[in-house]
Amino acid sequence: MRLQVSKSKNAESFYIIKSFRDKESRKATSKVVEKLGTRKELEEKLGTDVDLVLWGRERARELTRKEKEQSRKVLVSYSPTKQLESGVRTVYNGGYLFLQHIYHELGLDKICKEIQSRYEFEFNLDSILSRLIYGRILFPASKRATLELSKTLIEKPDFETHQIYRGLEVLCKENDSIQASLYKNSKEVTERKTKILYFDCTNFYFEIAEEDDTRKFGRSKQHQPRPLVQMGLFMDAEGMPLAFCMEDGSKNEQLTMKPLEKKILKDFGLSTFCVVTDAGLSSLANRKLNTTKTRKFITTQSVKKLKGHLRKWALDSSGWQLEGVEGVFDLSEIDEQLHSDSVDKTLARNIRDRTFYKTRMMKEKDPATKKYFEQRIIVTFSFKHRNYQRKIRQGQIERALKAITNGSSKLDKKNQNDYRRLIKKTTITPEGEVAKKTVFTIDEETIAKEETTDGFYALCTSLEDCDVSGILKVSARRWEIEESFRIMKQELKARPVHLSRKQRIQAHFLTCFIALLVFRITEKKLGLNYTCPQIIDTLKSMDFEEVRGEGYRPLYTRTEVTDALHDAFGFRTDFEIVPGKEMKRIIKQTKNR
Repeated sequence: MRLQVSKSKNAESFYIIKSFRDKESRKATSKVVEKLGTRKELEEKLGTDVDLVLWGRERARELTRKEKEQSRKVLVSYSPTKQLESGVRTVYNGGYLFLQHIYHELGLDKICKEIQSRYEFEFNLDSILSRLIYGRILFPASKRATLELSKTLIEKPDFETHQIYRGLEVLCKENDSIQASLYKNSKEVTERKTKILYFDCTNFYFEIAEEDDTRKFGRSKQHQPRPLVQMGLFMDAEGMPLAFCMEDGSKNEQLTMKPLEKKILKDFGLSTFCVVTDAGLSSLANRKLNTTKTRKFITTQSVKKLKGHLRKWALDSSGWQLEGVEGVFDLSEIDEQLHSDSVDKTLARNIRDRTFYKTRMMKEKDPATKKYFEQRIIVTFSFKHRNYQRKIRQGQIERALKAITNGSSKLDKKNQNDYRRLIKKTTITPEGEVAKKTVFTIDEETIAKEETTDGFYALCTSLEDCDVSGILKVSARRWEIEESFRIMKQELKARPVHLSRKQRIQAHFLTCFIALLVFRITEKKLGLNYTCPQIIDTLKSMDFEEVRGEGYRPLYTRTEVTDALHDAFGFRTDFEIVPGKEMKRIIKQTKNR
């Protein structure tokens, strides 16, 4: 800051001036920080023997010192008669700075620079990838829209739309190396528990009518009759995404695990782990793949699909055990005691909450080798889960009765878990003749058949020495990988995909995968205390008004979540105004690994 003396015909005025560079025009300009007064006013106040020029310069130095100490109050004047400048933005989002901190901790900027050194292109791949990731979390949109929305960040993008698409093709070529480098770098940022790995598949449909080499018709998870692409995802025991692969939508999802697992073994340097999957991925080939000295598996097993003698053993009411309790139990006897009027309510509640189990080895013949494959099966039963399933079914029965009574259409269309599966269609009379009118009734046979497996749950594993409770706890965490898919689809809006070329589609899902990893690390830094919408909505809302020549004034509401973010990431933006130099320091801090 400096002193400026303005002389006119009638007076001599003293001002403190601050010079700065305009963010939009990049031109040097200045503003009045403080009006000291006219010579006459100052002489009346300070006396005629004071050198006003020396005094003014000292005042300028004092204000500069106070500004550096961030103790100076900033006064901003607005005029009700002055129009806003056309096309000039003054409000910017600063929530991305927390994501930028993790982006650089993961070394993604260095990964991009290393890739760029091997290709002959002029655009900034680091800038493109970072904006695609911030945009995927803060404002999911098409690539063209992401560029425009990135201009609302404090740091402007330095690339053009056509360069995004060229960048996507490069990212696709480097997909495997990026995933391997991310895993290596992430171990320095967060704990990676890779002794237990979770694997699952999902698919994404496209708004097109005809399939091509990449997008093909298949069974949609969202029941959409559209061409699909399929994603296979590995997650570690900390809930962090580990690796992913993309396949066309017509491919059997059971075939996606083997090539991705081989990539993990080769590129990630992992060799000892236990893979946990659901029943849809528990093919015999996948089980055999993970039955070695260093690799094991835990997979869900459908009780209904067990062979006759095993299903009979699994559903038998005798021979059940409780963890930490000696002896065996009979479920039918316990059920009878629970319905007794004399049973102790506390004891009954305790039994309902406990999980009973039985276990044995079983053999399965491999059609390819004609040899038997041995594995351990664990069957559990819970009265609480049984009652829950029956309550759900009772509601479906009531819906079915209402539909029959009201004469609803399409009652003969049945889907899994749909209430219409409980409706029986009769077109033949008891005498064997064709009925004049189709009759719909409740299918008691189907209800009775379903009730036989209520409360039962089964697992197969190649682990022989682990206790049952530990295996059940590990398997129960499969919900986290399902939650990751939910976040990717609902919060990160991985679809619709506004791309058609295979390489660009692959790169799009790579950015979604990285965005998921960045978000999961953010979530963990906050102690897993906040929901996904709470975190993302807070980051979206963290806008700042640029006060020219002064800094940035927060426009967001300070909350428990903003406090947690600042505490976790080691910088604060929740002051009445953040001086420009301080904001530059914060931006620099977020880019230090």
